[in-house]
Amino acid sequence: MKICFKMLPVAVLFCFLPLQTAYGELNLDRLSDEDIQRVEKLVAKIEPFIKERDEQKNLATLTFDELYAQLNQEEKDFLGQFQSLNASALNVKIPFRGLAMGKTELVTISGQRVKVKGTEEIKELSPQFLPPNVYQQYLKMMEAMERETGKQLYIESGYRSSAYQLYLFVYYLKNHDYSIRETVKFVALPGYSEHGSPQHQAVDFINQEGINGEDNPQEFEDLEEYQWLLKNAGQFGFVLSYPKTAEEGITFEPWHWRLEVF
Repeated sequence: MKICFKMLPVAVLFCFLPLQTAYGELNLDRLSDEDIQRVEKLVAKIEPFIKERDEQKNLATLTFDELYAQLNQEEKDFLGQFQSLNASALNVKIPFRGLAMGKTELVTISGQRVKVKGTEEIKELSPQFLPPNVYQQYLKMMEAMERETGKQLYIESGYRSSAYQLYLFVYYLKNHDYSIRETVKFVALPGYSEHGSPQHQAVDFINQEGINGEDNPQEFEDLEEYQWLLKNAGQFGFVLSYPKTAEEGITFEPWHWRLEVF
């Protein structure tokens, strides 16, 4: 079935059409060796552009036009296969949140400094972005947390466009043995990420000691800051998106909270 949206740029529109390419269907359990090589070459080609955008502090607003402009037609077709993945076939149960086109009004958050986990070395987090109302609620919540515990959490990941989400999905395939089925349990498909949904905007937290829980969720779960969130975050409109009891097919993410009310 063909789904067309007249308001979308051409570079995005073609990704919703049945792909007629020289490639066979992607193996959802594990990419073929040939497709793994294509992914590696694709990431290597795009990565310098991604780093440049990050340095320019505008990576989160990356558009599909800008992403696909880095590629030749064969590479565009191949990347488009990942953008066109069938969420139902992958047992994705989280709701479709809509494509984030990188046009949302955002506040830039810079100068966040935390320790490199397990050391005394200090690093500055990459600039992050949030819709103004979400940022204001975050600030109110952190003021309360610091008042009661002397601690606060920092934003390691805020808003990101669906084009950036697509890049991240392909990039992180390597962490899951190039299995699409496994990767969707950890990285949302474009349009399914709360990081690009201002009405349900997600933030990924990290604490002053550099603990973000991604390598070991228990580390974050054991934090006093996390326990405070469980008791108090709802007062500020924040909800734990993927608790242990979640049925959306996403693994437990104690660091991932979304603003649901304001």
